[in-house]
Amino acid sequence: MKRFLASLLITTLAVSAGSAFAKGDIEAGKAKAVVCQACHGADGNAGTDPQYPRLAGQYHDYLARALHEYKTGGRTNPIMAGFVATLSDQDIENVATYFASLPESKLVDLHGHMQGD
Repeated sequence: MKRFLASLLITTLAVSAGSAFAKGDIEAGKAKAVVCQACHGADGNAGTDPQYPRLAGQYHDYLARALHEYKTGGRTNPIMAGFVATLSDQDIENVATYFASLPESKLVDLHGHMQGD
């Protein structure tokens, strides 16, 4: 009986851990992220305007949390609030997964110089 309960517990924990680490769908996130390109650039590296955050290569959890905070008002930005208002929780997971899957952001300083220049 103890072996059965131990096996059941391990199986339950494994299933829970797998779903806790489940990420969104990259292709679905890419489709939703089309509107993000205007400010964050086609590659998630903020295009030519350094005032916008670089999203490419950021941690999935950070991106998802930020989007949820814009949606709930935990972060205040009227432009972002308008964009995320239409996103479901799954959409947020998908968008976060998409940007996290992109190559790491190009690092630049406040003057627009790339690291190593």
